[in-house]
Amino acid sequence: MNRKLRMGMVGGGPGGFIGEIHRKAANLTGEIELVCGAFSSSPQKSQEMGKLLFLDPKRVYASYEEMIKTESTLPRGERMDFVSIVTPNYLHYPVAKLALEHGFPVVSDKPLTIKYNEAKELKELAEAKALPFAVTYVYSGYPMAREARKRILRGDLGKIKRIIVSYVQGGLARPRKRKIWRLEPEKGGIAGSIGDIGTHAEHIARYFTGLKIGELYADLRISAKGRKIYDDGDILVHFENGVMGVITLSQIASGEENNLTISVYGEKGGLIWKQQEPNSLIVKWNNAPTQIIRTGRNAPELEREALKAAFLPMGHPEGFIEAFTNIYRGFACRLKKIIFKENIDCNELDYPDIQDGVLGMAFVEAALKSSEEHRWVSPGEL
Repeated sequence: MNRKLRMGMVGGGPGGFIGEIHRKAANLTGEIELVCGAFSSSPQKSQEMGKLLFLDPKRVYASYEEMIKTESTLPRGERMDFVSIVTPNYLHYPVAKLALEHGFPVVSDKPLTIKYNEAKELKELAEAKALPFAVTYVYSGYPMAREARKRILRGDLGKIKRIIVSYVQGGLARPRKRKIWRLEPEKGGIAGSIGDIGTHAEHIARYFTGLKIGELYADLRISAKGRKIYDDGDILVHFENGVMGVITLSQIASGEENNLTISVYGEKGGLIWKQQEPNSLIVKWNNAPTQIIRTGRNAPELEREALKAAFLPMGHPEGFIEAFTNIYRGFACRLKKIIFKENIDCNELDYPDIQDGVLGMAFVEAALKSSEEHRWVSPGEL
């Protein structure tokens, strides 16, 4: 590898939150540089953002269509290597589709799309083009999430019996005076909280345990008068192998910040991870004292997967941006194998891929269908 990977970005204009997170995370890999972007639907705002990022004005585009089409005509030694999509949800599909059609790998913020059939179409296209595609389910990028996954899949807890995921926020507890796209069904999707935080909950349960959802029964609610998207709900889940579970989702939990907690219980013991205290993993046993496992790249008891994901020594906090970075690191590793023909091992640098995005949308569609029809629904029947 004699240069950095070149990233183009769609979205992430002035005042945006998630675009800045993606840029910092990609930069933290040390292997990726931002070379172009279409940062806003406003050409003026896009140029403004490009100036703040010290980009060549000629490579700051007025639209994502212009960016993708123009970059595809540049020599391979100059064009962007992949596209990062940090737009409102409804644009994920058209931007990703155009990027794949022009031969560009993709990193997309979640959810993959706002419609299940669009997600399936993107998966078919990515596979036909043999292009890497990452979906940033960020919580799988934390070191202790990877530690938990390794221990569970190895069988440390014994046969899994129950999975409980609770993801509650308070951001929508009161009516919003300012218009935001997440509350518009045509932009954020009618699923609302189910697509926004529910896909995270589904993914982290599957990531920890390796178990897919067999069927679910959802009770979804719209709490505020005049609101058009779901903001609260409980979902009973039957995972594979007869494992029982429940997923609680809410963005109207007054006073909560970003409280994601997953608990996995097996025959021998249980395991708990809390996103708001991400450096600790709690392990409980039937016949032994509870353990608190702490992260750090010098932690002697951690598995290699967790050590690979840790940036700092024990006792030094790290979190959200570093977790995003680990997803970009995994994606970059596979991209380097393709572009630079490097003989490198990427097995310990995993990332959520297009299949994870599709399964997330299958979960959303099944939850909507179940809640509307008051019955158990299998994501596999969609």
